[in-house]
Amino acid sequence: MLNYKNLEKQDPEVMEIIRAEEMRQKEELEFIASENYVSKAVLEAMGTVLTNKYSEGYPGHRYYGGNQIIDDVENTAIKRAKEIFGAEHVNVQPLSGSPANAAVYFAFLKPGDKVMGLKLDHGGHLSHGHPVNFSGMLYDFVQYEVDEKTGKIDMEKVREMALRERPKMIVAGYSAYSREIEWKKFKEIADEVSAYTFADIAHTAGLIAAGQMENPVPFFDVISTTTHKTLRGPRGAMIMCKEKFAKQVDRAVFPGMQGGPHDHITAAKAVAFGEALQDNFKEHAKQVIENAKIMAAEFIEKGYSVVSGGTDNHLLVVDMTSKGISGKDAERILEEVGISVSRSTIPNDPNPPMNPSGVRFGTPAATSRGIGVKEIKNIVNLIDLAILNREDKAELNGIKKEIRQMCAKFPVPSL
Repeated sequence: MLNYKNLEKQDPEVMEIIRAEEMRQKEELEFIASENYVSKAVLEAMGTVLTNKYSEGYPGHRYYGGNQIIDDVENTAIKRAKEIFGAEHVNVQPLSGSPANAAVYFAFLKPGDKVMGLKLDHGGHLSHGHPVNFSGMLYDFVQYEVDEKTGKIDMEKVREMALRERPKMIVAGYSAYSREIEWKKFKEIADEVSAYTFADIAHTAGLIAAGQMENPVPFFDVISTTTHKTLRGPRGAMIMCKEKFAKQVDRAVFPGMQGGPHDHITAAKAVAFGEALQDNFKEHAKQVIENAKIMAAEFIEKGYSVVSGGTDNHLLVVDMTSKGISGKDAERILEEVGISVSRSTIPNDPNPPMNPSGVRFGTPAATSRGIGVKEIKNIVNLIDLAILNREDKAELNGIKKEIRQMCAKFPVPSL
């Protein structure tokens, strides 16, 4: 736990809020697929004097003086990211996932260009062409879907759409798709129609870094990722690309999309990348996937419908209507007993996005606490009991107590 003595003295109101969130994280389980816990070292790096510096530009080419040390930090982050993913060029300055994706589009496309991306309710992301998002407003997106029967992407149908639509870019990589992605086939299809290939690996970057999932970097033109989620770093993002695209990507980030980078976050990214290069991170990623597979199997055994019938990564989407409850209500009930999840659409969901049919579960945060297969089986059982007994306050309170007892045995690594 960090020493907050100055904050506590100067602003007890904010300190009280922070303490309350610390307690919530200690006593509750996080199964939101996009959340994780940073290490104490990453947390400390975010609270350094590097936040005081302004560093518009890139190492060796800044628009402000006094950046010699900042250059060292950024170069260290770049070097480690290249080593992890085998990337030719890396830009670690993007502030978050969607701005990173905006920079990719800005680097390769003009407004109105045609792009292919996966539909949001089929597992895609808002920034992959949803009409309410900048991506859908600025670019002409055509969207592929998962197969209705299998819940998986049918690459032949992707090919047919690409040949018909002739997009300038094809986007692969998703926010609620639980299967391995066929990067090579996407590349082959893109080459047929002379399209750029863009992989958004925000959710699976840590699993790819650990060698537990296929790496798109050797095949794709450009790759974006957040640095939190499975990569277990600070909230931020980065872009990787072939060397021939380096200048246009860098210009799209700065001065195209943003000003000065957040240097304290760059330092934390470097620390997280260093952790990802360690052998124990590989074992952690392996456990993340094993926990997710067990979770999916346990839900199926209890009569729940799991989209695509299982998972190859860290997440799964469960259709809660098989138990007579909406995703929104399931999220609320589970929050009541101390389990955080996120409601999620299912493919061709008949319900609206704010009250969808499904719930997305993810195992990274729980795995970071040391939770394994035995506990996952128990947790699914508790989730099932909470859903089945959702009107029984005494039963829900008993489940909440059991979850708190489990949390006490598996402390949050950054607290």
